[in-house]
Amino acid sequence: MERNRSVPSILCGMPRKREPAGAAVLQESVTSAITTALFDELAETGYARTSVDAVARRAGVGKAAVYRRWPSKQAMLLDLLETAVRRNVPEVPDSGSLAGDVRGFLDVIVAQVADPRIKRIALDMAAETTRSPDLGAALRETVAGPRRAAAATVLSRGVERGELPADIDRELGLDLLISPLLGRLLLIGGPVDDAYLTRLTTVIVAGLTSA
Repeated sequence: MERNRSVPSILCGMPRKREPAGAAVLQESVTSAITTALFDELAETGYARTSVDAVARRAGVGKAAVYRRWPSKQAMLLDLLETAVRRNVPEVPDSGSLAGDVRGFLDVIVAQVADPRIKRIALDMAAETTRSPDLGAALRETVAGPRRAAAATVLSRGVERGELPADIDRELGLDLLISPLLGRLLLIGGPVDDAYLTRLTTVIVAGLTSA
């Protein structure tokens, strides 16, 4: 596997700037190499078999370079995932209609999981959450949280325009916006073309207006 392969769109972006320990200055190029290495390692071997040593080797840096940034493998994973997801879950443009906003949100989801490595990582992390409740809770906050926040904006606009009732079941609405498409992309693997997204938009809008 090529070590210099670029990180997929949902995983790209530099981590937040941190205050270095002591007088050391954390080089962004090193952090970027570690970021790429971590996600390549996760896609290739899975979280359970990924180690700080393996990430450091793939990044071409010493293990100390990793530990200067994060105290553990889990801390590294959560920090880099949070950074990647938050930087790659853009606010859905206001189309002026509920149907337009729903379709725009679906297009965002499709773009996020376009790289095949995303599917491997997502399914592997889902399995890990069953073995580690603490990791599962952290992943729900860092990965699901930003996506649900973006979906909540779609619902709020619909309520403000009068297209959705003010007392809409928001949790159910968020599930309707997110779950069907992610389930198809990550679990079923069926085709997701323009015609499918158009039909799905119609079904979701119908569901939201009756929720």
